[in-house]
Amino acid sequence: MQAVMYGIKNCDTIKKARKWLEAAGIDYRFHDVRADGLDEAALDGWLDALGWEALLNTRGTTFRALPDEQKADLDRARARALMLAQPAMIKRPVLQLGDTFHLGFKAEQYQTLFHTQG
Repeated sequence: MQAVMYGIKNCDTIKKARKWLEAAGIDYRFHDVRADGLDEAALDGWLDALGWEALLNTRGTTFRALPDEQKADLDRARARALMLAQPAMIKRPVLQLGDTFHLGFKAEQYQTLFHTQG
C-alpha cells in the first residue's frame, strides 16, 4: 500500500517528514495542496477522520493574518471554506495510509505506522 503525503513542498515539517520516509525506504507519493490543488472530497474525508479543530492550523501565519471576523465563530463549514480557499491553513502533513489519515509528523509516530526500526 502506497502512502500519500499531502502538504506544501516548502514547509519545514513536510521536508522533515519526506526526509524520514526517504531514509526509511518508504514508497510514497507527495501531493502539494497548493501547487496540485485541493480536492473537496479529499478535504471532506480528512475533516471526517480528523476533525476540523485538528486540521485547521490556527497558529500559522496564514490564519493569523485573517481579519478577526473570519476567525470568529468557526465551525466545520467555515473552517472548510477557509481551508479550501487557502490550503496553507491545513496542518501538515496529512498522511494517508489506505483508508486512514494521520496528521503531523513525529519520527516515533512514523516508526510505529511503518513498523520500522528506530
